This record gives sequence, structure tokens and C-alpha cells, in this order.
Amino acid sequence: MAIAKKRKKFFDVDIPLIRKQTQLYAFDIKDLDNKDIKYDLTRILKGKNILLRLKVNVKEDHAIATPIEINLLSSLLKRVVRKGTDYIEDSFSAECKDAQLRIKPLLVTRARVSRQIRKALREKAKEELTKYIKSKNSEEIFEDVLKSKFQKELSLKLKKIYPLSFCEIRILKVERFLDKKESIKTE
Repeated sequence: MAIAKKRKKFFDVDIPLIRKQTQLYAFDIKDLDNKDIKYDLTRILKGKNILLRLKVNVKEDHAIATPIEINLLSSLLKRVVRKGTDYIEDSFSAECKDAQLRIKPLLVTRARVSRQIRKALREKAKEELTKYIKSKNSEEIFEDVLKSKFQKELSLKLKKIYPLSFCEIRILKVERFLDKKESIKTE
């Protein structure tokens, strides 16, 4: 008796963060569970080179992609950081309501500044970011970063120290999702 071969098909995957849908190729929809997707958002965000990494979760024959990482590509950074300016980078971990996030902000000043000003900008940015992140869940944070809502607020607060030509979150990454059991233990 001959055995029928399985064929790969395209399955729809919803990406609620950007309100789009994509298709992935697999034998069965269950094969897509925990699969990583890299999605380029350059055209959607009008030239802002961002790469979005998502993880697919399958529930009842329906695939939904949740964001794991937002990464600003180096081609954008080369355009922004010019001669005669200073850039300030930082990397720290902070907890939101449902996950622990790794945040790497990038600040570019309008001109060369002293080390004290760069340190003050870095510390104020870290303080504001941790305060903002505590009150929201990871989905809301990813959405606000993509819409540049939070970067505008941060830029206005840092303007009091020194005016910036560019204020952006270079990398926003989920380090781990907090289980409900873990969040009960920490509280």
C-alpha cells in the first residue's frame, strides 16, 4: 500500500502589534509553534530602519506572533551620528508587568559635550525609562516604541539637560517572560 506524502502549505500568522498578517510555510500549523520571524519595518515606518523579531504562538489552529525584540539597524545609526556630535549609549535591564526587558537607548547631541553632560543624560534617561516601564506590559511598550511616542517624551525631558538631535531606543529585547508564580514571589 502506498503512503501519501505530506505537502507544505502556507499558513496565515497575525501580527497584532503592526496590524498586519504574514504567511509562513510548513507541513502543519502546529509546526509553526515557537518559530521565530524577522520582519523589516523600514517601509512601514518611512525609512526608519527597524528589524522586528517575533515568536509565533499557535492556539486552536490560529497563529499569533508576539514581539520579542526591536533592533535599529546600523545603516540608520551611520546616517544619524555625524562629525562634530557625541553619542550616548547605555544598556540596562528593567522589569515591566509581564516581562524582564533589556533596553539600549541611543542619544545623539547636537554638538560635542563634556563627559559630565553625557553622564547626566545617561542617568536621567535610565531613570525615566525604568519609571515608564514599571507601569506597562511588554506589548504596550513595544507599541509605544514603534510609534515613537515614548522617545518624544524622553527627548523633551532630556532637553532640560542638553538638547538632542536624536533620541531613540536602539534595542528593546525581552530577556524573559515573568510567570504568574514568579511575580507572586517577588511581590
